[in-house]
Amino acid sequence: MKWTYDWLTDYLKTDLSAQQIADTLTRTGLEVEDLSAPIAPIAAKIVECRPMDGSDHLHILMVDDGTDTLRQVVCGAPNARVGLISALALPNCVIAGHEIHAGKLRGVMSNGMMCSGRELGINDDHSGIIELPADTKIGTPVLKTETVFDAGITPNRPDYLAVRGIARDLSACGVGQYIAPTDDELKPVKSQRNVNIKTDKCPVYQFCEIHNITVAPSDNTIKSRLAAIGINPKNAPVDATNYVCYDMGQPMHCFDADEIHGDITVRMATPDEKFTDLFGNEHTLCESDMVIADDMGVLALAGVIGGARGMTTDNTKNIILESAYFNPVSVRKTSKRLGISTDSSYRYERGIDPTITGIALARAAHIIMNACGGEIIGTGIGGKIPTENRHIEYKPELFARKTGVEMPTDKQRAILKNLGFDVVEKSGTWLITPRPARVDIELPENIVSELIRIYGYDNIIKNAVHRASDSAPHRDYYIETKRELASRGLNEAKSFGFGNSKTENLLSDKPIVKIANPIVANMDTARNGLLGNMLNIVAENEKRGYPDLSLFELGTVFDGDASGAQHTQICIVRTGENAPRHWTRRNRKYDIYDVKADVIALLHGQKFTISSENPPRWAHPFRYGAVMQGKRKIAEFGELHPSVARALKIKTNVNIALVDDVENLPMGHKVHEPTLSEFQPITRDFAFIVDGDMPAEKLTSVARATDSRISDVIVFDAFDMSDGKKSIAFTITIIPTENMTDTELQKLQSAVIDNVERKCNAQIRDK
Repeated sequence: MKWTYDWLTDYLKTDLSAQQIADTLTRTGLEVEDLSAPIAPIAAKIVECRPMDGSDHLHILMVDDGTDTLRQVVCGAPNARVGLISALALPNCVIAGHEIHAGKLRGVMSNGMMCSGRELGINDDHSGIIELPADTKIGTPVLKTETVFDAGITPNRPDYLAVRGIARDLSACGVGQYIAPTDDELKPVKSQRNVNIKTDKCPVYQFCEIHNITVAPSDNTIKSRLAAIGINPKNAPVDATNYVCYDMGQPMHCFDADEIHGDITVRMATPDEKFTDLFGNEHTLCESDMVIADDMGVLALAGVIGGARGMTTDNTKNIILESAYFNPVSVRKTSKRLGISTDSSYRYERGIDPTITGIALARAAHIIMNACGGEIIGTGIGGKIPTENRHIEYKPELFARKTGVEMPTDKQRAILKNLGFDVVEKSGTWLITPRPARVDIELPENIVSELIRIYGYDNIIKNAVHRASDSAPHRDYYIETKRELASRGLNEAKSFGFGNSKTENLLSDKPIVKIANPIVANMDTARNGLLGNMLNIVAENEKRGYPDLSLFELGTVFDGDASGAQHTQICIVRTGENAPRHWTRRNRKYDIYDVKADVIALLHGQKFTISSENPPRWAHPFRYGAVMQGKRKIAEFGELHPSVARALKIKTNVNIALVDDVENLPMGHKVHEPTLSEFQPITRDFAFIVDGDMPAEKLTSVARATDSRISDVIVFDAFDMSDGKKSIAFTITIIPTENMTDTELQKLQSAVIDNVERKCNAQIRDK
């Protein structure tokens, strides 16, 4: 987004310099990437003028530009002569939207360009180079130039795509007073044309028809501002639509009324319908493309680009101005599918103020008629202007809870009102209605974000208050968990909050949260798990020769599109080998027991059982386990399913652990700190015969759960039997809390046997 300093002052009364304004904007969320004053053409005197060999109109000039060295310029103007003072555009100067470069013309070096009145935007004379008064000082600028701001706009701030929106934000920051524009709407004039809207993707479409115009240049202010931001001024009708687009953030289009037959219709295209844009490129449309049409066919792609038929020219006498609101998703789909990006589509895709179509139409019409004359013979509207129905409930104390910064309620209210928000207080709760251009404001947290950025991020540290009892989004135990995983040799990975629907379908049956307007095609969901992005990291590293990885990520995943439908997840992957190759063969391949150990380490001694039932799609059916506490699944671990690995083009063995119940983990502290007993530990061995498919983990879990004094259970022997059964032997360790008699010890042993036999369909082995 570009704009000039003088343009900004139309809506902001301020004494700050351009640099101070740029610094303020960058501090509050709009990063000003460049601040520059365009190079203006300067007055230069022709000292020598000789014809170029082999040309009937070109001359080689030596001009005095106010320096000690004459400058050579090739010029084709018929009025070029010795002694004439004219305008010289130096290299890097932008004239009529084109940057001037030094270069050879027919083998002769030209270090600039002599300019006509039309090229300078001063008048419409292009018969020769401009002739300046004889007393003009050589080397002085011919035109006044304004400082140009160039800022990068984030997708969540479409209001910054209008000079008015930037001025409003600056006034809220306290750097000046906002000058409210005196907008009006056109008086209705009955038209012979109607607007027919045949799609719900266009809530409102307005037009006005102006007849008997004489196409002329725009006034100097509009021309100079457009030229400064890189838009080549063409004529008043076209310039008006461009100017309003940047000034108000409302894209518009201008049709030649004599080329439009019948009523105007907003509809979806028919499959394979043809359309030729104003650059002469033909496109084949589909049913997801929204179009503006008349009785003869398509006139324009709604919100994207106009067509060759109906475009205005210098010979146009009657025009139709369009001002409408189009669905952002529909515009983006068409723009991306056809590879067409325009100022119009850029704004519609992000969401514009849906309530300003009428005042934008009036503003553009006045600009055109002031320059070209004419009269409005008809106006029309299809649909109706949407009303603002967003009302956010907000409590002022939420600000301190979320930021740790104390801000008085009066200060909060003042900031919100300066931003153009309506605030109504009722029983301690504020009902806040954002101004329509702020389409990004939907939640109380958005209000907090607005307040803190205007208040100033640099004020957070010195005014922040530590609130240990608050459930802040970045809690200390998250940091402790990351440190613990890092201490186990895992490196933290960070991925986007988006996912790929094809990959998510491959990995699980969780609901997929589709994004209506994805940034890129392969990130079309709000991720429902961390595993998809992690496997992409594994695949990319393996492709580049780094198959041995130990990674974890802790982040938010989404369970649906409703507010609060999200939770925190931990994903751990270990791939390849645990160490580089060595002659002692100390390295080995990672297996599922490595990631199982990572998960168990996070439990800090909590009791658990392991279940191998119902493995998810991503897991190998025979190399999978779920960590359970009762019926609650704490985590799961396993090896990546071979079919999934093939689909993602991964050849390395991948071992995975996922923790979905992060909120209930004993993070950052040990809930079962072992206590030293004054009594010696006691060990006892058991051997059971069980079914061949019985996991040993279930036996050890059941045995350990028999008595709180059993601290550990370790399998030391297992073998298959001929009748489909198998034998599993394990040792239990008992930590007595007081002296145990033989009778008490025997009672504990019997309880272990009874528990295992009953719950595991097992039989104690007597020999």
